Amino acid sequence: MLDGYLKRYRTELLESVMPFWLENSVDRDFGGFFSCLDRVGEVYGTRKYVWQQGRAVWMLSRLYRTVEPRPEWFEAARTGAEFLQRYGVDSGGRCYFSLTREGRPVHYQRKPYSAVFTALGFLEYGLASGEKAYQDEAIELFWRIRSWIEFPGMIGRPILSGEPADSKLADVMVSAMLGMEFLDALSDRRYLRVVEDSMNSARLHADPEKHILMESVPPNGAKLYGTPDSRLCCPGHSIEVVWLLLKHLKRYPDSGWQRELLTILEGTLEFAWDREFGGLYYFKDIKGKPTLPLESGMKLWWPHTEAIHAVILAYSVTGEQKWLDWLARIDEYAFRHFADPEHGEWFGYCDRRGGLTNDCKGNNYKGMFHVPRFLLFSIQALEEIAHRGSVGA
Repeated sequence: MLDGYLKRYRTELLESVMPFWLENSVDRDFGGFFSCLDRVGEVYGTRKYVWQQGRAVWMLSRLYRTVEPRPEWFEAARTGAEFLQRYGVDSGGRCYFSLTREGRPVHYQRKPYSAVFTALGFLEYGLASGEKAYQDEAIELFWRIRSWIEFPGMIGRPILSGEPADSKLADVMVSAMLGMEFLDALSDRRYLRVVEDSMNSARLHADPEKHILMESVPPNGAKLYGTPDSRLCCPGHSIEVVWLLLKHLKRYPDSGWQRELLTILEGTLEFAWDREFGGLYYFKDIKGKPTLPLESGMKLWWPHTEAIHAVILAYSVTGEQKWLDWLARIDEYAFRHFADPEHGEWFGYCDRRGGLTNDCKGNNYKGMFHVPRFLLFSIQALEEIAHRGSVGA
């Protein structure tokens, strides 16, 4: 059964998804990548989003390093890394959010996420190319990001008197992601401490009854639930944090933490799965109240990609049938609603009933990242299971 998933994911990655991006996304005149692509791959907007540049550089470099040293992957990564290095970071070390096609700055975002993916792109490209300067720049950016998360006023986001000093799950997630990538690449225990801090922070976000991770909690982890923000769960984030930390525990085992994470994964899937129309909700209120985000009832591509990879990892460490059952359910929904066998890659946005709300393949939030990353990581996890000949920790 798993052989079928493995074969399909390889085909999807190498014959559908990556060819779509390589043929349509690379700007061969000015460098970098277009992410605003319609169904057939035509560019409908030339603005370049810095986090999409970093994600694409990371993806191409990781494929080059871990799958096959294809010249076309490396060359595309190189042009993206050079564009990002030349234009993506200002003189003070802060990353822009968007640029013109030629690289002129358009917009800052008062969040650290453009910098997160710039750092990941520089680190991975430095490993692929052997150019230490990119790794050095990534390291400097890593520690700036840590400061920006702790002191958001440094990136133009002042804390006002009425704003709660909450822990944001997105910050916990990117800290864990960064720490794991830098730890794997550099074997520096400072990054291990970052991951461990992220794990402890993630535990504060866990609701003890629903077994889901909340988007925003007070620093002490108290569950107050008095406002819409405090009651909000983004299932995609909850699931992504789980698989990131499960992956970390494969190198640094902790059976108690593993059980907690698997409980959160199952709780999130049960909480977020639409029993009537299928698919994972984008947002849900833990008390069943209306949510402020109007897109909450939509079904988006990326939570489903995170969920597929998460349940594969869960099966790999437990061997429990329930994870294969979830894999079959989520995989069927995702490939039926999002995959486009005619033109390649995946659609991104469906309404609650599963109808496409538009047929773009990329925009300022969707690019060369979530789909190829889940395919690559799932292929690697399935190959590991096949190599071991068994499952379980």
